[in-house]
Amino acid sequence: MFFSKTCEYAIRAVIFIAQKSEGGRKVGIKEVAAGIDSPEHFIAKILQDLSKRELIQSSKGPNGGFYVDSSAKSNTLADIVRAIDGEKIFKGCGLGLKSCSEIKPCPLHNDFKEIRNKMHLTLQSATIGEFNENLNLGLSYIKER
Repeated sequence: MFFSKTCEYAIRAVIFIAQKSEGGRKVGIKEVAAGIDSPEHFIAKILQDLSKRELIQSSKGPNGGFYVDSSAKSNTLADIVRAIDGEKIFKGCGLGLKSCSEIKPCPLHNDFKEIRNKMHLTLQSATIGEFNENLNLGLSYIKER
């Protein structure tokens, strides 16, 4: 809806990896792709980018894979969105205009600004650790059943 497809997959992947790596386990690309209904080749590129940005961790070798350590659990959904889609969703115009501002607003400016600010606040206050807890308690899910 508001996020690019890449960003949607990134958010779901980080949450999935956090849940699966709870006990020190590492998760492979195939498992992540199956767990979030994503094409393998697409999620592989996303995971490499997330790892470079230290939003997830990775290790190579026979027991390697992706995981989320305790410090990464404090990352927010806003951190993932910024890494993948940039700041545009938090600062951009609802109509995509470059010149939209308080002085020269587009027709959606005031309403979209309110929505954008609420979304930023929501994403900034939602940590990976909290989502992981909700998944473990069965209060939320990331794959259609």
